[in-house]
Amino acid sequence: MTDHDPARQGPQNPPAPQYPQYPQGSQSTQGQPGGQPQQQPYQQNPYQGQAQGQGGYGQGGYGGQSPKTNVLAIVSLVASILSSFVFSIVAIVTGHISLRQIKRTGEQGKVMAIIGLVLGYLGLLGAIAVVVFFIVAIAAGGFAYDQSYESGF
Repeated sequence: MTDHDPARQGPQNPPAPQYPQYPQGSQSTQGQPGGQPQQQPYQQNPYQGQAQGQGGYGQGGYGGQSPKTNVLAIVSLVASILSSFVFSIVAIVTGHISLRQIKRTGEQGKVMAIIGLVLGYLGLLGAIAVVVFFIVAIAAGGFAYDQSYESGF
């Protein structure tokens, strides 16, 4: 029986490791003047020709490059968070434009654009409600005219 016999393999007798065969150490010095060894042919570097900073494993590093986020979606979200009348209008306009661009280009940021639109519309409704409240307050007598000041009494 040999070491490679399956009957003898087990936890006590693991199989012998298989190592790759390499050429033996001394190279032929025959036929070379002065006993110089023959040189091996030049092997080309497999990474040669790649730009510096690029690895041999493809572009983009871990996970590859992700699509960029639409800038108008970010503007819509930020403007809606600032929530004033003017910023609400900016959020609504940029939100609609960014959704159209995202659909066409496949960029990321759809959720940001939708959140910007929702908050922009809520901010616009809030601003309109405040204006209506002040108009109603003024019309209901918020500036009551007191005649006692004019008569001097």
